[in-house]
Amino acid sequence: MQYEVKNLVKKYQAGDEQLFALNNVSLTIKENEINTILGPSGSGKTTLLNMLGAIDQVDSGEILFHGEDIAFLNEKKKSIYRRNNTGFIFQSYNLISTLSILENIELGAYLSKNPLDVELIIKELGLSEHKNKFPYQLSGGQQQRVAIARVVVKNPKVIFCDEPTGALDEKAGRKILNILQKLNEKYKTTLIMVTHNPNIADMSHQVIHFNSGKIVNIIKNEHLKSAYEIDWS
Repeated sequence: MQYEVKNLVKKYQAGDEQLFALNNVSLTIKENEINTILGPSGSGKTTLLNMLGAIDQVDSGEILFHGEDIAFLNEKKKSIYRRNNTGFIFQSYNLISTLSILENIELGAYLSKNPLDVELIIKELGLSEHKNKFPYQLSGGQQQRVAIARVVVKNPKVIFCDEPTGALDEKAGRKILNILQKLNEKYKTTLIMVTHNPNIADMSHQVIHFNSGKIVNIIKNEHLKSAYEIDWS
């Protein structure tokens, strides 16, 4: 297993009331698979994503990454874990406006000990004709591809995606999902996606349903649909 999560708890104080963002959550995530986390707003999806990515601090429980507990690492060790193993794709693209597309993508390579070829990734993501442009000159879907390229060139073991299609229309959204699916197939990268779109479940090996800080159901799919086969209605 790539991840083994055991009895994970994250609480928040709201006045006199204690709220559970994660309430005794346990699950496993295999290497090289696509995982989708579904649930309503406030159900704990993004909190779990941030815990797996060592962005937020847990209150109790374990997060084993290849057998090593990363739940209570100090900040220096968390930074090393993130740099060496993970990549993050957010709904906001977080591109640097003063850098060209090529330079934005090169930033990902600089953060890696074993980066992929920048020009190859630019070509694979259909950005060759845009590489000397600046972010403001691109559409939302194109900017999302740049954000993905910046992560992928780093060659991470795991890519975390927080609503990767949330700000895109159907055509652009399918393109992004197709790119993510192809990355999983070609580079064997584990994908962990948080989304409100239940149809993405059909292209995922494992689907984790969340509600009120708890996992209510986990579904395994043996036969996956492509990004262009899933329903978008």
